[in-house]
Order: sequence, then C-alpha cells, then structure tokens
Amino acid sequence: MILLALTVAGLALGGALHLAGQAATGDTSWLAVSVCGLAYAFWTVIGSFRRRRIGVDIIALLALAGAIAVGELLAGAVISVMLASGRALEGWAAGRAQRDLTALLERTPRGARRYHDGALKQVPLEEITVGDRLLVAKGDLVPVDGMLATGRAVLDESALTGEPVPVERQAGDPVRSGVVNAGAPFDLIATVTADESTYAGIVRMVAQAQQEQPPFVRMADQYAIWFLLISLAAAALAWVLAGADRAVAVLVVATPCPLILAAPVALVSGMSAAARRGVVVKGGGVLERLARCTTLLLDKTGTLTSGQPAVASVVNAGSYAPDRLIALAASLDQASGHVLAAAVVKAARDRGCLLSTPDQVDEAPGLGIRGVVDGHQVAVGQAEWCGLTGAAETPDWAKAARRRARLDGALTVFVAIDGTPAGVLILDDPVRPDAGRTLRALRGSGILRIVMVTGDRGEVAETVGSIIGVDAVLAERSPAEKLDAVRAERQRGSVLMVGDGINDAPALAQADVGVAMGARGAGASSQAADAVLTVDRLDRLGEVLSVARRTRSIALQSVLAGMGMSLAAMAAAGAGLLPAVWGAVLQEGIDVAVIVNALRALRPPAAVARLRAGDAELTRRYAGEHAMIKADLEELRSAADSLGFTPPDTALARVQHVYKLLVTQVIPHESAEEHELYPALVRMFGSPEATATMSRGHAEIAHQVRRLGQLLDDIGAGPPDEADLADLRALLYGLHAILRLHTMQEDESYLSLADDTSRATPPA
Repeated sequence: MILLALTVAGLALGGALHLAGQAATGDTSWLAVSVCGLAYAFWTVIGSFRRRRIGVDIIALLALAGAIAVGELLAGAVISVMLASGRALEGWAAGRAQRDLTALLERTPRGARRYHDGALKQVPLEEITVGDRLLVAKGDLVPVDGMLATGRAVLDESALTGEPVPVERQAGDPVRSGVVNAGAPFDLIATVTADESTYAGIVRMVAQAQQEQPPFVRMADQYAIWFLLISLAAAALAWVLAGADRAVAVLVVATPCPLILAAPVALVSGMSAAARRGVVVKGGGVLERLARCTTLLLDKTGTLTSGQPAVASVVNAGSYAPDRLIALAASLDQASGHVLAAAVVKAARDRGCLLSTPDQVDEAPGLGIRGVVDGHQVAVGQAEWCGLTGAAETPDWAKAARRRARLDGALTVFVAIDGTPAGVLILDDPVRPDAGRTLRALRGSGILRIVMVTGDRGEVAETVGSIIGVDAVLAERSPAEKLDAVRAERQRGSVLMVGDGINDAPALAQADVGVAMGARGAGASSQAADAVLTVDRLDRLGEVLSVARRTRSIALQSVLAGMGMSLAAMAAAGAGLLPAVWGAVLQEGIDVAVIVNALRALRPPAAVARLRAGDAELTRRYAGEHAMIKADLEELRSAADSLGFTPPDTALARVQHVYKLLVTQVIPHESAEEHELYPALVRMFGSPEATATMSRGHAEIAHQVRRLGQLLDDIGAGPPDEADLADLRALLYGLHAILRLHTMQEDESYLSLADDTSRATPPA
C-alpha cells in the first residue's frame, strides 16, 4: 500500500509538472516512480528464486528496465503503478476472501472465569482442567467444550454453524467452545482442556489451510512458464522487426498479474464460501482434488445416522399410557450416567413430559437402575432386571417388541412399575433426515458411485443402505478393511471418504479427500481428514462439493481468460497498434477483470436453494410438531398390536382413544401443513408440483381416518367380534404405515431444508 501511494503520487506529480511546462522535472518524477517499480520487481523475482520458483515477475522486471532504457518514462511509471496496484488488489482480494477464516482466529477465547474456593477468578485458558466449573457471562465466548451445569442457555452458534438464530440448550446438554452466550449467564463444567476443545481444533485447521500451497497454483505457475517464453519470444521478434520501443510495448502488456492473482484468489474465496457454510477446508488443494472426486465412501454410525441412540417407540402392556410410562422411566434415568439413560430422558423432554426427582436409587452396571418415582417402585433396564425371567413367561407384547427390535437392528430397554413389567422402550440410531436428499444431490453433482463402509452388523447396514440408496454396502469392516476398501475404490477413480470415528481415521487419510463429521469435537478423524464439517449436517457435504467444482472452474477460467487477453494485447502491441503507455493501462484493466471474476467464488453456487428466514422458522416449528405425531404413531401401532392379546373391550377403548388423537392432533397438523408449510416450500422450489405428491398423502390420511371413524360407529359400544377386530387391525396398521412413511418423507425432503432443525430461540 505504501508503494502504491508513492507511485500514484509520483505519476500524478509528473503529469502536473508536464502540464505546467516543466517537462524535465516531470520526467525526473516519472523516472523515480519507474525506479521504485523496478526495485520492487527485482525484489519479488529474487524472492521467487529463493523459493525455487521461476515466477513471471521477470516480465515485469524486463518491461520496466526496457522502458527506462528507451526513455519511455511515462510507460515505466504506469507499469510501476500497475504492479503496485495489482499487488495491493491481490492483498485486498485475499483478505476479503479469508475474512470468514481469519474471523475464527480473531475470536479465539483467551481466558475464563473459574470458580475456586467459593469465588470467581479469571484464569488463562491453558490452566483449565477437566471438571472445572466455569461461569460464562452474557456476550462471552464459551472457552472450552463442556456440559451445561444448571438451567438453560441461549447460544449464538453462527460462527461454527452459519445458523443466525440462537439455539437453546438445557442442563446436561453439551456446549461447544467458540459459541457466544446470547442469554443469561450460566455455569459450565469443562469436559476437555482448551487444546482438546472444538474451537482449538478448528483454529489449528484454519492455520494449516492458510499455509498450504495448493497444487492448482502450481498449475498456474506451469502456465506462467510457457507464458514467459511466449512473451520473451514476442518481444524479441518485435525488437528485430520494429526496434526496442515496440519490444517494450509488448513486454508492458505481458505483465503476468492474471496468472499470479487469479488462482490463489479464487481458491481462497472458495475456502471462505465453504467456511461460511460450516465446512473448514485445509487448503485450496483440497478444493481442487474434491472437484475431481467421482466415488463416495461413507461410514454409517455418526455419518449417515445421528451417532446417538434415540427412543424410536414405546410399547406398553396396557396399564400405563406411553407418555406416563416414559415419564416415570426418564425420571429415574436422570440419576444415571448411561448413554441409553440420556436418550430416554431426552425423549421424555421432547414429548413435554414433566419429570420428577427419584428417591432410593440403586444402579447395577450392565443390568439397570431402580428407585422410587412419585410413590411408584420403578425399574429400568434388561428384561431380567424388570421381572421377565424366562421365555415361556414372556408376555405377547414383550415378544412382539423384541421381534421388532431385532428386525430393525434396535435395542430394548424394559420398564417395570411396582414390581410388574409395564412396557419396553425401543431405541435405535436414526438415519439423518437429510441423508437421502444429500446423496441424491451428490449424484447430481458428479458422484458416480456411493458405497457405505461400516463396522456394524450386515442386516442393520443393509437396512440403512436400502433406505438412503447406496450402490454397495460393506459391513462388519475393521479399520484395516476400511483402508483396503478405499484402496480398491481408488482403482475406479478419485475417492471422497466421509467418517466420524477413530476407526475411520486411516481411511480418511488414505482417500483422495477425507471429510470428518467434526461437529462434536476435533478428534482423530478430524486431524486425519482434509476437511471437517463443523456443523452436524450431512447436506453441507453436497454444498461444499458444488463449491469446489465451481471454484476450480472459476480459477481455470480466470487464468485462461487473463492469458488470452494478454496475448491479444501483445499481438496488438507487436503490430504497433498499442503504445506502451496505453498497454500499461489496458493491462491494469485485465488485472482488475480477472480478480473480480475470481472473487465470484465467494458466492455460493446458484443451485443451492435455501428457505427464507421466516419459512425456515416454519419448518422448525413443524419439525417440532413431528415429535408429537411420532408419539401418536406409537399409540396407533400399540393399539393395533393390542387387538391380538388384550380383552376386546379394552382393545376397543384403546382404538377409540387413538381415533380421538388422530382427529384432534394429526388431522389438524396435516391440514396446517397443507395451508402454511407447503406454500412456503412452493415459494422455494418455484413449482406447485414439488409438493403435489405429498398433498395426495394428506388426502389419503384424511380418508383413512374417516374410514376408521365410520368403522367405530358401525361397531358401536358392544364388544367387537373377530371380523370387527380384523378390520380394525388392518385399518390401523395401514394408517400407521401411511403416516410413518409420510412423516419420514417430509422430514427428509422438506423439514431438513432449514439450516438447523434444533430448538431455536429468537434474539432478545
């Protein structure tokens, strides 16, 4: 910037002196400017030689030397200004492109408020240890990864996730470092040290990304060598045919700023665009390789699935309603640190259940937990722990639940109340709602083959693979076998590998591009990978692939366009149509054009459609309502099952209760979706056809609910006979299948479109 200011001032001063009739003094000013540019060009050439690179700054050096030698001082001054402005513009462009990356470094927490001997003390970040209790004040950055100790917190996670709406966390929820406390102060229990925290890992990756020399820039250097040879040959020919002045004019327009600016600016711009969408890429070379990948390998657990158990359904024995059953179980599980207990507690809270404080708690590792909740003796755990001792004594509802769990690859947690088995909770690792949509988008972006590689059991892996639509499933694979799978697929083409666990790290390192699901922290997989998804959303993978391909295209386009325009200008200068001074001005315009074109990589691909802010909030609302709908589905399935092993009068009462839920909760929800949610989706997709099939699903659901009401009216209050039970069972199972499929389709195709479907709190 200092050089730019000096050269511009010198050029203007020389012009003013010439206009004032002091040509000699004006020439001296232009000479001084030319010498400044010559010295700067010489310094950059020496720097290139030290790095063992033959840069095209040599052309700028020769052009300045030639201009001074033949007395074209105005041209020399203009070249100096051009060179200085090109470097300044490069610095501004790169700085503009890296803004989103360097913002992470600038926001790094430096210290924390730690409780010690009943008082708060400000301590350096490196002194924090696991188990320390910290106070996070309003507006503070969370210094380390931890667990929310009490109450609730409202957090601004936009720096990590790109989601502008603050999110709410409850006591016991994990909190990542680097997010901002947007609500009241809260206490945090540190679960890792500062160096092991999410934010520290991201900062390390950013530092690596800024230091890497991308291969694509080396490609530009290869272009530059040929460009240098052509430029020197053209200048020599012009000298032979028309003299030194013509040779200088050729060298002036051959100044290679398009080559030395375009590729780096485009690649850093692409990295910035990816960072804004929650993907930290460890260098421009990764983007260039990512753009060439045609095969995708995916881990299952934590990548295609959430990676954490969740309650899929509640099967009760008839004595307690599902919500009451899970409320009692979750109240007791609050006292347990088991991962399944946490899933039960979360499921109960998602249903809006009020939890009580348990008493007389006794937990047996590997078996279960028991205690007193609201005056009831409650036991949660294995079947034997809850009073189911032998297969012959197992009731029909428990056998059916075990069969469902086995077929779905799920887990069962039994619940006993007051010494009697009361129900069973079925837990699974749910497929991410955005998984299927992401894989379809990746196929549309050039991925030709998708393979799931997992250490999980074959039947479970095949089920997940068939749901999301992969080309092949490789199950029960060890880390070494995953590595072999990557090597085998590399014989077909460039491989992109996505995983999240330590067992994925070797495969991530072996693949052409490894991407880690690092939203829960920067572990071994994040260190081995070339890029890290810092937000827990698989669909960002499709976005970053589009960014990579668009960035590579823009970089190549900028390089070739800059070279083409410079070669055309060289031809004009060689023919005597472009004097040295105007050639310098034209070359400055070419520089600006290629840099502006390279900066287009900052924008996301046009194909990435996103919901408006208000519409995104609408999808979050309906995603929350789906938790209620799924609870009603469990009641529906349970009522259908009860028709086979409970007294007819009791079974009929349960069906009538389910019909009431359908009429008062499910149908109003489907109707509201039709009139509120679907118009918002049409606005985004641009066509009513985008929701036409799902609207037909709403109509069919309403029709089947009406049929159920008519059937109940026909049966009346009397006990149903076998034919009535068969009709009811068929109708209930059919309704359950339609509603389950329809809800899952909405989750995948529509409700996962919002950037964050977690609970959100509007800004205060």
